[in-house]
Amino acid sequence: MYLSLFRYNHFMKYFFHSLLYTFLMLFLISVLSFGAIHMAPNSFMGGELNPNMTPEAISQLRAVYGLDKPLLKQYADWVDNLVTLNFGISFVSGAQVSNVVADRLPVTLWMNMIALTLTFVLSLGMGIKAALSYGKKTDTIISQFSLLSFAMPSYYLALVAMMVLSVALGWFPIAGIHSLEPPEGIGYYSDMAWHLTLPIAVMVFVGVGSLALYIRSLTIEILKSDYIYFARSRGIGEGKIIRYYILPNLLPPIVTMLGLSLPGLIGGSVILESIFGIEGMGQLFYLSAMSRDYPVIMGILMMSAFLALIGNQIADAVLLKLNPFVKR
Repeated sequence: MYLSLFRYNHFMKYFFHSLLYTFLMLFLISVLSFGAIHMAPNSFMGGELNPNMTPEAISQLRAVYGLDKPLLKQYADWVDNLVTLNFGISFVSGAQVSNVVADRLPVTLWMNMIALTLTFVLSLGMGIKAALSYGKKTDTIISQFSLLSFAMPSYYLALVAMMVLSVALGWFPIAGIHSLEPPEGIGYYSDMAWHLTLPIAVMVFVGVGSLALYIRSLTIEILKSDYIYFARSRGIGEGKIIRYYILPNLLPPIVTMLGLSLPGLIGGSVILESIFGIEGMGQLFYLSAMSRDYPVIMGILMMSAFLALIGNQIADAVLLKLNPFVKR
């Protein structure tokens, strides 16, 4: 009973601290994003993109977008709209930013979730296998492959893979997430999977190396522990040692590392989605930056920050579940 009460109080304390941390970080990110965007040259409202705009037209546009108000009033109105996921109106398309982001978000999320899952599974197997074969040929092969993966720039691998596998061999589509005339029914999803296979493979290849080396290093240290020697002296097989001794000690630091990597997912998507012509959040951010569509940029920044913070909180919750006595 006392243990259950302790765990409940510990969880509630962790929950409120996490909630406070999330709101504080969102506030700081909103202030920094708002300030950075408003210090940037506003070419759309300045008439630089259309020299024929009259001063009256520019003033009218500034009034429509609320840019004629004091800066603090603009920020207060913007934050008030954020509560209802109203990110404003796009300078370029005139559409609601929330609708534009909502159309692009699922593709990026699915790509990153699949890539992150595959990276985790492959890295876990490679890292443990290399550690168990420490100093042997298998360890050398896995370590060299991991170093190659770690050093390989994602944009370079994407271009090479596209030239060889798409252009030369024709195994995969060059760009997009659908064929020009996509099939109906289940064929629609298989067509999408075919288009996304190559970019996801690139994401997995460039991400698996660093995590595999990290897991290898952790596993080697675990294998030096006294309880591993004791387990082996009792005749416990490698399979049970991995399951009951290695994995429980590996998962907490791996979960922490994966949580720290979440903020960089959208940033990495900018390059790959632009190369492969995938209509996701990364490509939208790139196009918006090129056209200085600041409402869309701010909407993507806030949505990315929110998703990264939620992902970190989920990772912390998993870590707390794996080790209930960890201090927050």
